[in-house]
Amino acid sequence: MPRLGFVRKRPIGQTAPMQLPREPELAELVIADPPERWRALGFEVDDVGHLDIGGVRIRLGGEGSGITAWSLMRVNAMGSIDGLASPVPRVLYPPPFKTHPNGATGVDHVVIHSSSLERTAAAFARAGVELGRAREAEHGRTASRRLGPAVVEVVERSELDAEETCFWGLAIVVISLEELAQRLGERLGQIRTARTPGRRIATLRADGSLSVPLSFMTPEPP
Repeated sequence: MPRLGFVRKRPIGQTAPMQLPREPELAELVIADPPERWRALGFEVDDVGHLDIGGVRIRLGGEGSGITAWSLMRVNAMGSIDGLASPVPRVLYPPPFKTHPNGATGVDHVVIHSSSLERTAAAFARAGVELGRAREAEHGRTASRRLGPAVVEVVERSELDAEETCFWGLAIVVISLEELAQRLGERLGQIRTARTPGRRIATLRADGSLSVPLSFMTPEPP
């Protein structure tokens, strides 16, 4: 008589253990702009300067200029990655997803400039963040990696000082660029085709209101 296989069943009412993500993930960004300037763009910002978008918390205000720090979950970083301030996240769980009044739904990518792509990629690897293969782009060699809700893109810039790495810009996903253009008027640049197939992009004109270069992109195609 063939031996029957024994299948261990889960007790009634007991659910399967939740599988927690183990990959590095962007949790927070710190941007040294007054909250009211982001509210003027149609973002919902709370009373303490928090802007929650696409599972990422953006903390506005403080000293400095542009993006001054980020926090990544599940990385081996002692407060810095190749000179980029990387403190421990202050949020335990991602903030809830929402659609902002301007149609923004998430962070598409964060741009970092480096004087040496190899050096920065090696520092990221030591922290547990393996960048993808380097490729030639319009503004220099670049390599990228998805960090949960957003992508980090490192661009090599020859004009930077030796050993220099810095946060540069940010791209936000919006439902409709046309509706955003109606809201912002001349503050938004021309809508054009993005490098990513099937997507479009428009950049906020540099008028001194923000200290970080900011672009808006259509969602990824289905």
